[in-house]
Amino acid sequence: MNKNKKRENVEKLPEQAAKPKDMIEYQEGSVVSKTLIDEKAGTVTLFAFDEHQGLSEHTAPFDAMVQIIDGEAEITISGKTHHLREGEAIVMPANHPHSLKAVKRFKMILTMIRG
Repeated sequence: MNKNKKRENVEKLPEQAAKPKDMIEYQEGSVVSKTLIDEKAGTVTLFAFDEHQGLSEHTAPFDAMVQIIDGEAEITISGKTHHLREGEAIVMPANHPHSLKAVKRFKMILTMIRG
């Protein structure tokens, strides 16, 4: 893929301090995502999950860290469920099955490291 083409879908970061939870909005009955950084070394993506929305169990080939920046989520990793609230974070290890579900609507930052 052409590197410039890939970057067309990446949100431009403000050149000033900003609150990540104000950079993405909830949408009723949906999961919304906004990629902030997409580089060879990894990605940083904001997500907003409406109440009862989620991502079904899947695996990823890279480690990823989830930081909850608003609301509450249930994150299940390798069959163990973790209840996270605003200000908390968890690492989802590469190749471990995981899923996410909104206990209350929530926003998160997903940082994935490729390498």
